[in-house]
Amino acid sequence: MAETTTAERYRTFGEMEARGHSPSYERLCAGVAADPELLALADTLPAAKRQPNLLFGAVRFLGGPVHDLGAFRAWVLDHWTEVSTEMLSRSTQTNEPGRCATLLPLLARLPQPLALIEVGASAGLCLYPDRYAYRFDDRPVLGPAGPVVLTCRTSGAVPIPQQVPSVVWRAGIDLNPLDVADADQLRWLEALVWPEQQDRLVRLRAAARIARAEPPHLVRGDLNAGIADLAGQAPPDATLVVFHSAVLAYLPQDERDRFVRTMRGLPARWISNEAPGVLPGVAARLPRSPSTDRGAFVLALDEEPVAFTGPHGQFLDWLPE
Repeated sequence: MAETTTAERYRTFGEMEARGHSPSYERLCAGVAADPELLALADTLPAAKRQPNLLFGAVRFLGGPVHDLGAFRAWVLDHWTEVSTEMLSRSTQTNEPGRCATLLPLLARLPQPLALIEVGASAGLCLYPDRYAYRFDDRPVLGPAGPVVLTCRTSGAVPIPQQVPSVVWRAGIDLNPLDVADADQLRWLEALVWPEQQDRLVRLRAAARIARAEPPHLVRGDLNAGIADLAGQAPPDATLVVFHSAVLAYLPQDERDRFVRTMRGLPARWISNEAPGVLPGVAARLPRSPSTDRGAFVLALDEEPVAFTGPHGQFLDWLPE
């Protein structure tokens, strides 16, 4: 199979992910995809560092413009050394607490209490599903009163819980865990929020305040090398749950396969929330394909798909039993 070109990568991101969510990023993607000079610069980076989110996040982190294509192009050409340095030293560690809304129905139906491990945890903001409140469609708000209320549109027979799960232990593993108490690292997380999505930015900052008050236990390391040891630290009287969202796509296939084998051997429940096709064993069990007019993840419990989800937790489309 031919490797996806950088132009195709930007074009697909703009049409499948940014469209309907970020007009600025949709315009930038189309512009970069049609610009030989910008593409040539991007192609000087390793393939894993050519992601649209990484380029746009680096420009915003450095104070560059992203709302106008002409201004963006001129700024990137003038500041490529600084932009490429940030892209090489950072990664797209989007830490979207809104994804907890799509994880909640599965977490709440497992035997309580829970011990949580997030793989690819970034700053660990998704390790606090019990500290956030939720509004599914027009139902009453569920969960504790506080600054973070996660909204989610649903379709299908979603098993919406009556209460949030009980979490007695939480930990995460990441190649480069971020600390929201560090102003520079928090600013990088903010730069990864798409420019028109002010509600996500407000939510991120509120979730960061919760994490600063009770810092998560985050371990620096490779997920395949460290997950078994971290799982061994979980309290034995809690249901151990290992979960991840938009993480495995960044691994080569052999490393994904290794992670699947590891998870099958752990005494844990496994919740995956990844793009279709990332986990072939999950994709093979789908009763239907996701809609092609919107980006969607596949939510699965122990490799059994249960729903399509919005990449930022904005919708939950439950599959038939």
